[in-house]
Amino acid sequence: MHHTPLIAMIAAGFASALLLGMLASRLRLSPIVGYLAAGVLVGPYTPGFVGDAEVAAELAEIGVILLMFGVGLHFSYRDLIAVRKIALPGALVQILVATLLGMGLAWWLGWSPAAGLVFGLALSVASTVVLLRALTERQLLDTRSGHIAIGWLIVEDIAMVFALVLLPILAGALSGDTGGPGPLILSLGLTLAKLVAFGVLMIVVGRRLIPWLLARVVRTGSSELFTLSILAAGISIAYGASALFGVSFALGAFFAGMILKESELSHRAAADTLPLRDAFAVLFFVSVGMLFDPAVLVEQPLAVLATALIIIVGKSIAAFAIVKAFRKPTDTAVLISASLAQIGEFSFILVTLGLSLGLLPPAGRDLVLAGAVISIILNPLVFLFGDRARARRAAALAREVEAEREHQPYRTTASDHVIVVGYGRVGRLVVERMKETGRVCVVIEDSLERVEELRTSGFDAVLGNATRAAVLAAAGIGRAKNLIVTVPNSLEAGEIIARGRNANPSLRIVGRAQSDREIQHLQERGADRVIMGEREIARLMSLEV
Repeated sequence: MHHTPLIAMIAAGFASALLLGMLASRLRLSPIVGYLAAGVLVGPYTPGFVGDAEVAAELAEIGVILLMFGVGLHFSYRDLIAVRKIALPGALVQILVATLLGMGLAWWLGWSPAAGLVFGLALSVASTVVLLRALTERQLLDTRSGHIAIGWLIVEDIAMVFALVLLPILAGALSGDTGGPGPLILSLGLTLAKLVAFGVLMIVVGRRLIPWLLARVVRTGSSELFTLSILAAGISIAYGASALFGVSFALGAFFAGMILKESELSHRAAADTLPLRDAFAVLFFVSVGMLFDPAVLVEQPLAVLATALIIIVGKSIAAFAIVKAFRKPTDTAVLISASLAQIGEFSFILVTLGLSLGLLPPAGRDLVLAGAVISIILNPLVFLFGDRARARRAAALAREVEAEREHQPYRTTASDHVIVVGYGRVGRLVVERMKETGRVCVVIEDSLERVEELRTSGFDAVLGNATRAAVLAAAGIGRAKNLIVTVPNSLEAGEIIARGRNANPSLRIVGRAQSDREIQHLQERGADRVIMGEREIARLMSLEV
């Protein structure tokens, strides 16, 4: 018999991961739980077959490269920019809170500050895989709240990428073996210079060279060559970044994926490489599970419980408070809190790095793995609790809406203000413009979610349909200076304009239209000005000539 530790490890890893992953799915748990359990099964702390630790580590490195490559392929700076005002400060504050909680637990356990920092960082970042699965199952991926959750996770991922870069440099300082501040500053500066050089090379050369090469491969018409070119680019760049610039495999792979994201072929690249990325991601989780000693559940039950509470309760409370501090709806705050109540792949990468640098004791690894398994198992229950809370909130708001629609008890006290009818795509932009210019604005809207969003953001918002005289009166139509009707339905808009003109003859009214006939109709109903998209675009373009 040949000595084949690689084949034995892959065979045992895939077989056990398949069986336990299916069992986890049957129990309505994340398959990741099954993969981690498979690692425990083939690890050194359980009887029976024991996988080769060195081979498992190599497979884990490939898994990390492909995981980070996939994160880069899905990283969109445009999505991040859209929610940057809450995702950026929110994620950073939540990371700080979770890290401090983890450091507090580490101090209680008698660990060093270095171990506490690595431990806290590992507890602070949620699993992108678990989050995307949960949002997809609830059809929340394309909602405003879903975009905030994804943007929040992107900021966390970027922060952890920087942590992976800086931890090796700061390892000496964190362990107390610095040799003075000079060598540390020099080492940090040198590493940052290499990082900048690598980033510039990727942006200047990679953005041109990689798409050019992919285009040449596509012209061959071979799907195998295209898939091979994607994998060669990702793994080669990761290795080159490490060998030439001293950058981690993870960061190099992330940059490679991010550069490919800008290519027109990014969707095909993501789809074609998904099976291999999934396969090695499974082996990554299996290799992490091999490091877990189940004895920690018996030997340190209080520490395991405290770790799980930090992940599930501490992070959730911090996230909820942060989102509400930004005056976002309760539904959004609940969704973000549930999304972050777990940890996953980045936590394992940080733990592995901390162990290799001698910063984290093996007990820290066991607590992080135990916390990950517990939080991933309980995450569906956390989402269920959040779903019920959101349902109760929606029901209460619905009753409030119906009451106001019937009796209209709310009346604004504003005067000389602008009334904006509708808070859709156009209405939202109008309201933002009013806020920028300091104009007092009252919005009429009949959407439950939008009304709550407006009121929590500090705007006057009247619930109901603006075709009703009582609704217009509640918005202070008699004292208003302007009426802006943004609803796209011209018949409804015409009725609103006519009622507004009758209630306040001096009112300046602006409407929107999509054709010349609609412009005429709205003007006949009393609009002072009607704006049509095509005409306005043509006018502005002609001014640029």
